[in-house]
Amino acid sequence: MNEVDSGSEAAPRSWLDKLSKVLTGEPRSLQDLIEVLRVAQQRGLLDADALAMIEGVLQVTEMRVRDIMIPRAQMVVVERDATLQQILPIIIESAHSRFPVIGESKDEVVGILLAKDLLPYLIGGREHEFNVRDLLRPAVFIPESKRLNMLLKEFRSSRNHIALVVDEYGGIDGLVTIEDVLEQIVGEIVDEHDIDDNLYIMKHSEKRYTVKALTPIGDFNQYFGTHFSDEEYDTIGGLVMREFGRLPRRGEVRDIGPFRFKVLHADSRRIHLLQLIRIDLEPGAPAAEPPH
Repeated sequence: MNEVDSGSEAAPRSWLDKLSKVLTGEPRSLQDLIEVLRVAQQRGLLDADALAMIEGVLQVTEMRVRDIMIPRAQMVVVERDATLQQILPIIIESAHSRFPVIGESKDEVVGILLAKDLLPYLIGGREHEFNVRDLLRPAVFIPESKRLNMLLKEFRSSRNHIALVVDEYGGIDGLVTIEDVLEQIVGEIVDEHDIDDNLYIMKHSEKRYTVKALTPIGDFNQYFGTHFSDEEYDTIGGLVMREFGRLPRRGEVRDIGPFRFKVLHADSRRIHLLQLIRIDLEPGAPAAEPPH
């Protein structure tokens, strides 16, 4: 038998050895499997997008609802006795399609309101007939410890798109949507907030903008005439994360200088998209403090 050269055949043998360990039942771990898949991607057997999705699937099996839920404080809700005119601004401002309906507090969720269910009252001139209680859909409650793969399975079988997260005492901890789970697998899902691939900043009005987290701080400074430092972070997402002192969740808000940043999209790894409000243009606004 010929000796195996240590040159060009060493790498293939290493790849085959790793694959063999995965397929023959020898000791394995999730990290070992990810390593094999990354080697496959480097060899052109998988493209980068496929690898990212597979890693997302593997990650979902390990994550729990508490890791991605929108916390109670950031929940956008509708009150049980609210009128149509009180509800419409909430829907327009949040751009959500489903809303928990509450009684006396956020711990008393009585059902779910779908924005589309309001259309007959708006188009048909039936505003005087409106009563939010007539439109309530059943609310689904889940523990914060539920695994995301199991939650996704339940979402698919029940056709629900939103669930309320409860703690061990039955109090509301937050909420989670099917989109939140899918974004852990496929990355950010395009919606009405998204910006064209060629843009970093989209202007909606003199006070409101949508900003990609990957916007270079230099480009941001040039656009808004600011002087944020890029010595520690290169992107505006990095600057926002530094101000939080951690990776923020979707819906969280932080004032930095003359701006109010709201996280529109984020996963367990990074911020994707931000809403920016010019608080310095609001009537009676105090002088803005620079970032720390």
